[in-house]
Order: sequence, then structure tokens, then C-alpha cells
Amino acid sequence: MADWYTTFANSGFGTTITKQLGLPRPVELRRYEPGEPLLPGAVVVGSAGAGRLRDTVTAVLRDAGVMVQSPVTADGATDGGKLGAVVLDATGLTSPADLTGAHDFLAPAIKRLRASGRVLVLADPPVEAATPAQAAARQAVDGLVRSIGKELLNGSTANALFVPEGAEASLTAPLHFFLSGRSAYVDGQLLTVSAADVPANADDVTPLAGKVAVVTGAARGIGAAIARVLARDGAHVVAVDVPAAGDALAEVANGIGGTALQLDITAADAPQRLVEHLRERHGGVDVVVHNAGITRDKLLVNMDATRWNTVMAVNLQAQLDITQALLDADGLLRDGARVVCVSSQSGIAGNRGQTNYAASKAGVIGMVRAWAPEFASRGATINAVAPGFIVTEMTAKMPFGTREIGSRINSLQQGGLPVDVAETIAWLAQPASAGVNGQTVRVCGQSMLGA
Repeated sequence: MADWYTTFANSGFGTTITKQLGLPRPVELRRYEPGEPLLPGAVVVGSAGAGRLRDTVTAVLRDAGVMVQSPVTADGATDGGKLGAVVLDATGLTSPADLTGAHDFLAPAIKRLRASGRVLVLADPPVEAATPAQAAARQAVDGLVRSIGKELLNGSTANALFVPEGAEASLTAPLHFFLSGRSAYVDGQLLTVSAADVPANADDVTPLAGKVAVVTGAARGIGAAIARVLARDGAHVVAVDVPAAGDALAEVANGIGGTALQLDITAADAPQRLVEHLRERHGGVDVVVHNAGITRDKLLVNMDATRWNTVMAVNLQAQLDITQALLDADGLLRDGARVVCVSSQSGIAGNRGQTNYAASKAGVIGMVRAWAPEFASRGATINAVAPGFIVTEMTAKMPFGTREIGSRINSLQQGGLPVDVAETIAWLAQPASAGVNGQTVRVCGQSMLGA
């Protein structure tokens, strides 16, 4: 499915109408296609503060075949045409005065940004600052990036990475993700990377070759898109869903050369059944995606216990129980395992009539954060993805007004697609993403709801 208004606004007739009526015209986003260049244009890399990462970033980009240009001058003079991306190394900030360098570099560079361009800012984590002034300067990056994201036009995005000293080797995969079409609907987000053993010579085309991946709730919508993208990236996918969705589940699994497993994840024996299936059929598992989720909306004062408990069981407790079972099953989670849990924008911002759903999805974020140290000790990672308004068959059944408001109130002025969530999950599942752990990535086009 596609966002109907974006498709209309970019048609010949739609372009004329939107111009005449002064209506917004969201662009069709640049999305990832295997084999395409990382970026459609050159990158300019600048610095503010000491900028300890600039040379590393330049080397990573050149290794990826990207042309790296020198910064533009303050008056906007250039040494080339439109830019595919702008990268600011803001590490080494010591006080708010250093932020002047960020303005002086970004303002003229962003003017050269092409449609679906990328702005990426790298900084030191505020929590590791030595002084209040240094903490203030580092935290200022948060407001800077979120505001830039709301100012950019034509499908461009702005994001930030906090990179502590010692984590430089973990930078390549996040750089590739945030600059590529994989991150089309990720905007205004800040992630922290950590030091990790990152495999050398990663395969960019089929990074999951030889891996076994489990996806729950795989019969339709976002889950089916996740299964397809993981398979595209080389994984053998075990697609899991309830028996009632058996026909649709089989269609998805057959279409990607995967395996279908009918399983009610809330059943008492579900974790052990999954463990036994993975051990007997595949000898272990590399990637687990907890995607299955349901809604049972009602205002809290009118919500019965069944609605509350059912949502908690599927959306949260099943993730806890299955993950614990996988951890307890000796050797089942292979070296470098990746667990990705689907949360929601509602778990961050809340939503009227969704106290049960929002509580369960916020719980997922807490679970991921708490488990991250144990996963790191095993050489594995656990992260969460929080979708915003994603265009699916389910959202198509919403009242028109509700649907349109939900899909427009973000910086990109359009609803996301299931593939946008899938691409983010596939990136977190890559071996090269070892330095991303305990993080929550919002895939929401920088929704105006929540942080």
C-alpha cells in the first residue's frame, strides 16, 4: 500500500491542483534498493569543536564510494552542485560558544541539500560531560537536530548519533543506515552507539546471508514486510503467527522461501515450542523480531479486564517469556544474535483510548533497556523500533479524518510504509550493527506527537 495523497500530489493532475490550491506536496521518499549507491550525490563533512571523528567519517564514506567535498564557505559559495548529505562532527564541544561552529557550517551547507537529502550530526554523549557547560553544549545537539528536521523540505531528514570515545569502530553501520534510503522515514532521532566487536568486511548486499531469523506476527502488514526484507537480505525466515492466520502465513513463508510456524505466542507452552522448533529444525537462531501485537481500544474508565489483559499478554508478556526462554536455552541464541522488539510511538507519547496498548509498548522499551547489558555480555544486542503512523490495511479502515491527521502531522507530511519499519529492523539485525544496543528507534517521520 502507499500513501494516497503523496501519490496524488506527485501525479501530473495532482501537482497542478496542489499548486493552485496552495496545498502541501509531500515528495516520494528515497527508499533503499539493493545495489544502489549509498547516496545520490556528494557529502560535505564539517566540524564544530575539536571534531575527533571527521577523518573517520570521511574514510568510511569514501570506502562506500561516496564523493566527500570540503565545507562550503559562510557566504554560500560552493565547489559543486546539490549535496546528497551533510555531516557535522560536533564531538569535542566544550561550551555553548562552540555551537557557533555548528551554525556556521550547517546553514550554508543545508541550502545545497537535494531532495531526500540527509543531515547527520555526531556528538559526544551528554551524560559523560565533565562540566555543566560541556553538558549544555552536548545536549544542545538534541534541540538542534530535532528543529532542523522540522525545517527541512522535500523529504530530507536530520538525525544525530552520540559517539563516546572508544566507539569509533561502531560508526560505519549507523552512518550507512542514516545516509541511505533505508532510513527514509526516520527523522529527528538521536541514538547512542557503544564500543563493540564489529565484524570486518561486512556484506552490504546480503548482510544476513546464512542467518536464521524469527518474525512473529508475520502473516500480514508490517510483519510480512519484515519477513520479506530479512529474506531479501539473505536470512532464512521462520514466519510465526496464530493458527487462524495459517493461510496468509503460508503464503508469506512460501513467497520468501522461508518456514511457517503456526503458534499462539501467549500459550503457556509457546516459548518452549519455539525453542524446540528452532533447535530441531535449524540448530539455533540469529535474529528474533518480536513484531506480533494487537489493539483493544477503549477509554480506561470503560475498559474491561479482558481487553487490558489480552493486550498485555500479546504485546509485552509474550516478548518477555520468549526472550527469556531463548536466553535460557543453552547455545540456541548464536554468537552475535540480534533481538529487535516492536514498540510504538504510542508507548512514548501515549494515545487517547489506548492506555493498555501504550502501557504495553512503553513496557517493551523498558524491557529492551534493562536487558541490553546482559545481551552485550553475550556479544549480542537487543533494540526496539517504535513505528508512528504506518499505512497498512488496518489503518485504511480508520475514519478518513483520523487517518489523514495521523499521516500528515509529521515533518515528512505523509504516512510511512511497512517497508520503512522493516528496513530499520533489518539494519538492527545486521552483524555490523553490533554497536547499537538498548536503543529505541522511532520510525515516524518525526511525528509531532511525543518527543
